[in-house]
Amino acid sequence: MNDKLGRLKKYLSRFKTAIIAYSGGVDSTFLLKVSADVLGKNNVVAVTAVSETYLKSDLEFSKKIISKLGVIHIIIHTGEYSNPDFIRNDKLRCYYCKSELFKKIRRIAGRYHNAVIFDGSNYSDMDDIRPGRKACLESGVISPLQELKFTKPEIRRLSRKLKLPSWNKPQMACLSSRIPFGTAINKKILKDIEVMENYLYGMGLSFVRVRYTEISSQPQKKKILLARIETTPENYKNIISGNRKKIVDYIKKLGYNYITLDLEGYRPAGTQV
Repeated sequence: MNDKLGRLKKYLSRFKTAIIAYSGGVDSTFLLKVSADVLGKNNVVAVTAVSETYLKSDLEFSKKIISKLGVIHIIIHTGEYSNPDFIRNDKLRCYYCKSELFKKIRRIAGRYHNAVIFDGSNYSDMDDIRPGRKACLESGVISPLQELKFTKPEIRRLSRKLKLPSWNKPQMACLSSRIPFGTAINKKILKDIEVMENYLYGMGLSFVRVRYTEISSQPQKKKILLARIETTPENYKNIISGNRKKIVDYIKKLGYNYITLDLEGYRPAGTQV
């Protein structure tokens, strides 16, 4: 692991100034820390996006990390929600979102002598379907952790060694990833998902996703809403034995007809049908 960290440092030392697409997640926090150590905090810029699709808790976490590392932090508002292709929610959803993000970061790079742009994609991401990768390549964004074959478990172990509070942070993704392809994205759905997940985390769950599904009822053609909870097996008892009724009551008040626990557990959205 030390050898691999050394190779990353050597790789980063080729650059003078770096802009990092910083989400506050495990991977981008690790990359930000090592980049600041190698290039110096004044030569690293973290750019965090804000929009309806991003978790507010991730922004707050990002600010705390930045305050410790002392690098330049720029918060931008992305406009993917104004893109009808994104709202339509086809299988290129992530591509539209990332294209918008990198377009704005590219403008910032111009203010820093065309600094290199990094993102936190890792080698484990290659097991998932990620249209956003196309946006990276088109925008000239470099993914050092992926190029050097850093897996997610390796990044967590090294993050712990570096005393980063992100080392055991749950894997996160934008809120739109909870909505199945073909279902139009709207602000109420995104807000509902964030509220439901925050409620479940407040009950002590270590990891959770709430997947949104619409079902048409025939012949009334009434829209039936289903909230499907994905989590890891160690959380099942907490949900079923301890808090089942509270969870059902809470989510039903938001207008959902059915609340289910997916016994297959969490799977990345891109691997689901």
